[in-house]
Parts: sequence; C-alpha cells; structure tokens
Amino acid sequence: MGRCRLPENARTHHNNIEGEPELHKPSDVYIKRAAAFLPNPPVSNEQMEAVLGMTGDTPSRVRKMILRSNAITSRYYAIDPHTRHATHSNTELAALAVRGLLEQGLRADEIGSLACGTSYPDQILPGHAVMVHGLLPQIPPCEVVSTAGVCVAGMAAMKQAERAVRTGECREAVAAASETASAVLRGERFRCETDNLRLQDAKPEIAFEKDFLRWMLSDGAGAVQLGSEPLVGQLNFKIHWIDLLSYANEMPVCMYAGGEVGQGGEWLSWKDVDADECAKRSLMAVKQDVKLLNENIVAYTVEKPLRRLIAKYGLQADKIDWFLPHYSSGFFRSKLADGLAAAGLPIAEEKWFTNLHYKGNTGSAAIYIILEEFMRRADIQNGQKILCYIPESGRFSTCFMLLEAVYA
Repeated sequence: MGRCRLPENARTHHNNIEGEPELHKPSDVYIKRAAAFLPNPPVSNEQMEAVLGMTGDTPSRVRKMILRSNAITSRYYAIDPHTRHATHSNTELAALAVRGLLEQGLRADEIGSLACGTSYPDQILPGHAVMVHGLLPQIPPCEVVSTAGVCVAGMAAMKQAERAVRTGECREAVAAASETASAVLRGERFRCETDNLRLQDAKPEIAFEKDFLRWMLSDGAGAVQLGSEPLVGQLNFKIHWIDLLSYANEMPVCMYAGGEVGQGGEWLSWKDVDADECAKRSLMAVKQDVKLLNENIVAYTVEKPLRRLIAKYGLQADKIDWFLPHYSSGFFRSKLADGLAAAGLPIAEEKWFTNLHYKGNTGSAAIYIILEEFMRRADIQNGQKILCYIPESGRFSTCFMLLEAVYA
C-alpha cells in the first residue's frame, strides 16, 4: 500500500483554517538574568552546631570528620543565630530570589510561565510553585508548575520554563529553586527519637545517615529569567540543550525523606505508620545511604550518562570553556575529574567554577546560585561554551546543560 497523502490544498493551507492557531517555529532560549538569595549572615564551621542545635543534648561525634571531608567552610541558614527561630520559609526564599529578577528589570507582566523546584517544600499540598506565586501578587495569572525531587528538581523547573519559551507558548519565563534544609536538620526535630533512645537506656545519638546530612546541607534560593530574545548590551546565556536522565530503573533509593528503606530494600512510607512511630523513627528527616552514594554517584551521574551525551551531541573537552559542577562535597571533586576523564571528556580543573566551599550545598538551588555568581564575577567571552552538571542521589538521576555566552 502507498502512503496516505493529504490533498494538495490541505497540505498547503492546513495552518490557515479559521480558528486554528498558527504553528510556532521553535525559538532560541536565553538565560537573560539570574538572581540569588541567601538568608542571614554566613555561618562558620565553628558556629554550625550552636545554630542548628545538638541532638539529644550531645555534640555530634562525626561533625568535624564530615566537615574536613566536604571542604565547606561557611554556609547560610534561615535561622536567627540568637533566638534560633526560623527567619524564612522555603516559599519565602524562592519568592525573594524571583523578586531579585524583578529588581534587575524583569517586568512582572511579561512572565508567562513560573516553574519552581525544591527538595522539601513547606507543605505537602498545594504545590510549592503556587505558594511562591501567592507571595508574588504582582505576577499576573500565568502557567505555574512545581517540580519535585532532590538536586535535579531545580533543573526540571528550568527545563519546564525553557520548553515554554522554546515552543512559543510564552516569550518570558521564570525558573526558581530553593531549599530550607535547616528546617528539618535542627536538633529539635530529633528530640522524640533521642528521648525514646534514652528510655531504652541507649545513647541519644541519631544514626549516621541522618547526622551526616546535618553537616552537608544548607539554605538558599536562586532564579533565572528565560526569554526568546537576549538582552542587549549585557551577558546572556543561550541554552543549547538541557538533558535529564534517571537511573531509578537500575538503582535503589539512596537519599530520602518521608519514609525509610526496609531490610529487604522495600520502601516504607510515613503514611504506613502512626504519628508516634513516625516521630520516634524521625521518618520525616532527610537521610542518605552514604555507602551506596560513594560507590555509585560517579558511575551513574557522570560516566554512564556522559558517554551517552557525548555520542548524542558530539561533546569535546577542548570545546568546553567553562565547567559549572554542583557536587555535594569537596570529597567528590577528584572523583568527578576522574569520572569525566573515564567518560571521554577530561575538562581541566582550571576551567571549573564552583562556590561550594563558601556558599554551601544548597541542593536544587545550588546551580542557580553558582550561575548567578558566575555571570557577575567570571571573565566570560562571547561565544564561550559552558557545561553545567547537576547530579542527584535520590534514586540516581543527573542533568547536564550546555550554554553559550552571548553579548547581544
């Protein structure tokens, strides 16, 4: 049988049917502005435990070891260091980052899409992004999308905003990501668990997979304005592509909150136990299987996906001028370099830009906070290519994004 063919007049005039919208050509997409918000003064390593509070009224035995390993020297918390009361919610941090774009000149009535990602929103429902929109009444009714996950949640939001512009659904979109890790890392959050341990005549120490993250994660937010036309007279980043990959079909849960992994690897949700048991086991706390992380993070977020992307896009190390990695700890820097080389993309470390050691590990917001500082501080030349890398150990996902510097 031959192919079914449309009549000539239908093929010629099918876009002109009355009431049918014109098809849009895919548009270029530019990061036009970036903003970041970090709450309160920076907190040093020596101040951390006083600000977060001790668990079980006992100093952590692993804090110094973890801080030596992660190479973070300061970070930010949405906690008043004197009263220890929260100063900002997750929603407020995201809204403040978006306001930073408005202060730079973005008009609220230009925004056609708002996408917000986070690891741990302030509420289970409604969605995080509509709560952010609720704090920004100057933004008119528009498409609003929430993305969930861990670190890649922020890039899922950026890809949503990028697609909205690229498909022509809107000319200007905003993506944001925010974290208030401190809200679930404070010593008080573990009081029920440590009190229960005392009743059992056990040491009031929380498990390593919980204590580990108390010295790793911190608070912050970032936002970017995406548009179909670059801003004239200043630096823009043209987005060539954003590629997200999940390996959850191959890998078990590694970083999680709202449940726990059973002895047989099964998932137990907070909804499956009563409130008392949930509190005693700190099921709502953020936890990490550190052994699983160390053994698999490079293979599943660098080597396997990068080989695929090199084949897909023809990536070459000598064509990459800057590398913006979000890695959770200085411990992984050399391992990341080895993983890039093993995948066939050995990017020299003098091309790397990160602010982990003085702005902390802000999860899904980290790449936004890196981009904002990079746009302000780095000596970026027109036409230079920037490769961004964002891993996630939740169930092992990764994201790479290729940008090009454009001075319009």
